Amino acid sequence: MSHFRVDRVGMEIKREVNEILQKKVRDPRVAGVTITDVQMLGDLSVAKVYYSVMSDLASDNQKAQEGLTKAKGTIKRELGKNLQMYKIPDLTFIKDESITYGNKIDQMLRDLEKKNQD
Repeated sequence: MSHFRVDRVGMEIKREVNEILQKKVRDPRVAGVTITDVQMLGDLSVAKVYYSVMSDLASDNQKAQEGLTKAKGTIKRELGKNLQMYKIPDLTFIKDESITYGNKIDQMLRDLEKKNQD
């Protein structure tokens, strides 16, 4: 299977899951969740779904993970309706740490700038 197709399927799933979370999942635990990336296994059997949460609180992150896990059935069912795929991949939700990391770097740079201005 071409690398291009795998990436395209990942992008479709990312877009769909974001929409499903907004429109179909009524769980308040996933209200602030954004899907940032989807990485497909080469055979399309598994999708690693990376997400970020607006809050930095560990408890909110925990709740988001639980909410996503609970919503997995709904998400897969909706994907089945919306995507023309032979088999909907198994979804694994993973917190996207790169965003948190990027925010920390930004904050450090701002602090550094302030120090240099004093």
